[in-house]
Amino acid sequence: MADKPNKPTKLKARLPRGLADRGPAEIAATRHMVEAIRVVFERYGFEPVETPAIEYTDALGKFLPDQDRPNEGVFSFQDDDEQWLSLRYDLTAPLARYVAENFQNLPLPYRSYRFGWVFRNEKPGPGRFRQFMQFDADTVGAPSMAADAEMCMLAADTMEALGIPRGSYAVKVNNRKVLDGAMDALQIPAEKRLTTMRAVDKLDRLGIDGVRMLLGKGRKDESGDFTKGAELTDAQIAGIVAAISGAPKATGGATAADQELSEIASLVNAAGYGDRIRIDKTVVRGLEYYTGPVYEVELTFEIKDEKGRPVRFGSVGGGGRYDGLVSRFRGEPVPATGFSIGVSRLQAALAALGKLGEKAVVGPVVVTVFDRDRIADFQRMVAALRAANIRAELYLGNPKNNIGTQLKYADKRNSPCAVIQGGDEKARGEVQIKDLILGATLAATKDRDEYLKKQAEAQFAVKETALVEAVRNLLAKHKLG
Repeated sequence: MADKPNKPTKLKARLPRGLADRGPAEIAATRHMVEAIRVVFERYGFEPVETPAIEYTDALGKFLPDQDRPNEGVFSFQDDDEQWLSLRYDLTAPLARYVAENFQNLPLPYRSYRFGWVFRNEKPGPGRFRQFMQFDADTVGAPSMAADAEMCMLAADTMEALGIPRGSYAVKVNNRKVLDGAMDALQIPAEKRLTTMRAVDKLDRLGIDGVRMLLGKGRKDESGDFTKGAELTDAQIAGIVAAISGAPKATGGATAADQELSEIASLVNAAGYGDRIRIDKTVVRGLEYYTGPVYEVELTFEIKDEKGRPVRFGSVGGGGRYDGLVSRFRGEPVPATGFSIGVSRLQAALAALGKLGEKAVVGPVVVTVFDRDRIADFQRMVAALRAANIRAELYLGNPKNNIGTQLKYADKRNSPCAVIQGGDEKARGEVQIKDLILGATLAATKDRDEYLKKQAEAQFAVKETALVEAVRNLLAKHKLG
């Protein structure tokens, strides 16, 4: 007896952890957000630039916790010439490479903005993704604190342009020199400084006790995973806690830092932003390349989670001065400062605030296929609608599907209406237009007279030559035009 042939193994469709698929509604919301941000950034005089998602690993620099191998913290691979390449983990390091490579041809100060996806090879979790979108603005070649003050004002104006009211956000400013001075005074070795900074950067999420654990031996999270700490001494931990608590004379670098913060405060107050921008000694930012003022935008309102517990979104953007990043390529001082918005995180916050519509995106007008032999006639109708700048598509499913099946498809597409032309309508030079938005309300209509009225309005005949005008009027009636 012959063996039965093995059935082919089906590949399991699965999404990698820390990544997300996005549908039309979410993409439309992102597009709306990005456009609002772009308008504000261009109002400030920034111009667009794009850099690729892949860079040489050494160009990105070791500013994430990648101690043992190039792809710890970033996604990396070796090219055929054995050089390491990495997906960008932010938009700032690629900009530094771009500026250094084109330094002689750029106007200085160079003011640019860019947005796109960035990638982190880190443990994913709730609200923590391996791929997320950022929108950055940077000024390269400006040593003045006026450039940093402007970034803070830009952050405030962007929040309000996105519909976040004054009082529901705060732009918090500190100076990395405070923490650097503390680490110098406390003689914290260089190999422990990045871990120390990243521990302090989690203050908003973990609280002071969680930070103390990460400054010491380490911390076990709710899932049971253990994060190794910086292993500082008790005295060093106390000194770092004092520095981020704003204790006076806590660090040797505090004087220069405070002078810069005082200048920023004076500039933002003079511009009328004093109620939105404040000094906060707990802000450090987790990336190692910051060298001076650092800032974060924090949302201050609370929402309820699915269990009714209060939740705060916290930081949705930040940045700071990075005077050494471009200098790595140039061998000379190149001052720079920038601000980055976490688009993905901010979008979740705006949706919770009700500032982004969560309704499904309105689909195209669907022209149905009543007769397979008359595809050219129906395609002509689609072309006429598109020529009038109306979204339209020809039903391209199984040609044997009846009109009922095609209308169900149009409903799933969230189409505002469908166009039907059978043989009788063709003979009369007419088409039937089915108003799917009005039709969806029929089931909830209890009054018989009102039901019959809506039913009559939900499907009507017009001359084929008047198709475009009739569809345009229907869209206008539903405020979709």
